[in-house]
Amino acid sequence: MDHPVGDVLTGVGPRLRALRRARSATLAALANETGLTASTLSRLENGKLLPTLEQLLPLARAHGVPLDDLVAAPPTGDPRIHLRPVRRSGLVMVPLTRRAGGIQAYKMIYPPAGRAPTMNLQTHEGYEWFYVLNGHVRFVLGEQEFRLGVGEAAEFDTRIPHWIGSADSRPAELLTLFGAQGERAHLEPSRH
Repeated sequence: MDHPVGDVLTGVGPRLRALRRARSATLAALANETGLTASTLSRLENGKLLPTLEQLLPLARAHGVPLDDLVAAPPTGDPRIHLRPVRRSGLVMVPLTRRAGGIQAYKMIYPPAGRAPTMNLQTHEGYEWFYVLNGHVRFVLGEQEFRLGVGEAAEFDTRIPHWIGSADSRPAELLTLFGAQGERAHLEPSRH
């Protein structure tokens, strides 16, 4: 390491202040968003308190920046994203982005119809968008049901009960955009 840890952490305060001001957010609003106190945020921004990882994670999420940006981590020189698929009940989620907070992109692979767990409609905060890359998708939104094929897309309010799955004997591959709430909804085991 070229710089001692203290030097790196000392530079975090000014970056935090600049990010908050760029968003025109008050300390009180940021405190509400992160769960940290306004006093703690002020001391972090003024350099009177060196940040901990537990403080930096919600701040990175709130500002929609990678943790590396907060600590001015040196570039790695390798821009490739190392994809690590997540598998749950036959569903495969491949993260295509890796920044903290904000909209995330995923390649979703739904198992063939009949191999997925039972259809449980879900709701969560936010909006979701998906584009069918391969196969056919059965999409249930409230009382409506749709079948989408390659090249078709849908966008919807995720507070409406919904379910997505393959419509036939082949897996369905989708490009999906959603926030952290959508990610949690797709990875949580069914509560029914």
